[in-house]
This record gives sequence, C-alpha cells and structure tokens, in this order.
Amino acid sequence: MENERNLGIQPIAELMDSKNLKSHDLVEASEVQLTHKMITKARKGRRLTRNVQTKILNAFNRATGKRLDLKDLFNY
Repeated sequence: MENERNLGIQPIAELMDSKNLKSHDLVEASEVQLTHKMITKARKGRRLTRNVQTKILNAFNRATGKRLDLKDLFNY
C-alpha cells in the first residue's frame, strides 16, 4: 500500500500565519540548509522526511523564540 503524500494543510501553516512569518523568515533563521520549497511543501502537507521536518522545526523555534515539538507543527 502506497503512503499518502498529500496530507492537507498542516498546523505549521496556521502558526506561521498567526506570527506573521513568511518562508523567508524561516530560511534566514535556519542554521542549516533550508529552502523556501521545503517550507512550502511543509505548509501544504506534502509528506517530508524526519530530517527536513527537524530543520523546519529548529528554524521555526529560532525565528519565534519558542520551544515547540514536531507534533506541534505536523499532524503525521
């Protein structure tokens, strides 16, 4: 059975909107390579590897000064 790749809008999209964060803000906050395309895929619910999810989580936490977990940003 093939894994579903499109999982719908993720919680990260609402969190970014509520904090007025753009993809570029996370790219700038990241200490490792992170692209706008990765963040767009995350917001739209495209299935990402755990490594990419962690990069996005770390960038989000740096940009906001919060300490969230993966389960707070992704529902899969």
